[in-house]
Amino acid sequence: MTSSRARSAPVPPVHDIGAEIMARADALAAISEQADGLTRRYLSPEHARANALVAKWMRDAGMTARIDAVGNVVGRYEGLGADAPALFLGSHLDTVADAGRYDGMLGVITAISCIGALHRSGERFDFAIEVLGFGDEEGLRYQSTLLGSRAVAGNFDPALLARCDQNGVSMADAMRAFGLDPDAVGDAARKPAEVLGYVELHIEQGPVLEKRGRPVGAVTAIAGATRLAVTVTGEAGHAGTVPMDSRRDALTAAAEVVLAVEALCSGKPGVVGTVGVLDVLPGASNVIPGKAMLSIDIRAGENAQRLQAVDDVRKAVAGIAGKRGVAIDVQQTHESQSSPCAPWLIRQIVAAIGEDDAVCLPSGAGHDAAAMAALSDVGMIFVRCTGGISHNPAESISEADAQAGADTLIRFIQNFKVED
Repeated sequence: MTSSRARSAPVPPVHDIGAEIMARADALAAISEQADGLTRRYLSPEHARANALVAKWMRDAGMTARIDAVGNVVGRYEGLGADAPALFLGSHLDTVADAGRYDGMLGVITAISCIGALHRSGERFDFAIEVLGFGDEEGLRYQSTLLGSRAVAGNFDPALLARCDQNGVSMADAMRAFGLDPDAVGDAARKPAEVLGYVELHIEQGPVLEKRGRPVGAVTAIAGATRLAVTVTGEAGHAGTVPMDSRRDALTAAAEVVLAVEALCSGKPGVVGTVGVLDVLPGASNVIPGKAMLSIDIRAGENAQRLQAVDDVRKAVAGIAGKRGVAIDVQQTHESQSSPCAPWLIRQIVAAIGEDDAVCLPSGAGHDAAAMAALSDVGMIFVRCTGGISHNPAESISEADAQAGADTLIRFIQNFKVED
């Protein structure tokens, strides 16, 4: 299937939607549970307000708009023929606590603004375009990461309906309060025949594009992740009376584990390893630590690379335990496979970027595209963000880069064709 324009005159380039995108990001950021920052949880009153505003923008852009069975907002820009399959675009509208204003939202806003530009120029295609604003990607309220996109892909876990938030409100009850029927969540699932592909525009959330001096890039894969919970058990003792060579210090063993993660992951291109949590007991200045708990997060764009790094870290941990005379327990708490982007979509995104040496890079963060990969081929466009900062109120992009992302997306849409 190829694009087919409704008129023969050339379509004018996108103009002035960078400013529109930035203004709409500001408007969405004002819909928050906190007065001094941005927090928007799934199925909250703020989620409903954000959906209503986005639906209005969709209609203004020439789309129909609806809320699906799981609370995602869905806009559809019809093709030249009735009931045509659709190119899916979008991202998420929920946030982390005290968030930035572009993570997720930029992809939804940009897609709508691009379709608005196409609509104003009278351009349609022989495929439809749908924009999805997913209601829950971050999992802040119910720790239900990628819930909105998993539901669309047909992988919603009904057991989540019984999960309660910090106020004891179950997801099922929150859905009812939102105007949804928890027994009908399966209706959000789409059929593969309805979808030609899914493309998500997103801020990079990292520093690569900025370091390369490029406003946009093409994503090659969404990294898989392994998370481990590590407990080091030594022996607490008096800080002044136990000789250094007689200690079974849990913290020094944990520190060696931290450095082992850094060293082993640094030596593997494409692999990153992080220790983000470290707790020490009993936690007194004059007591040798008897226990330490830490987290390990290992990610890579290729599953084999990640699994090898995890195996290397496990072996190193076992060696540290033996050398220091402590017990170290390692439990896996999370495992997600990497999601490669479809080569044919990468090629078309690179062509839309229009640079002979366009930056192609993996995503170390998870995205709705990873869940949507169970439904269709996926691709992603990254937009440069200042300092690579994300999940932070300091998250920032320039209007020029917002425009560059929009230009890339609209060129992609105009030249989109399904490839075998």
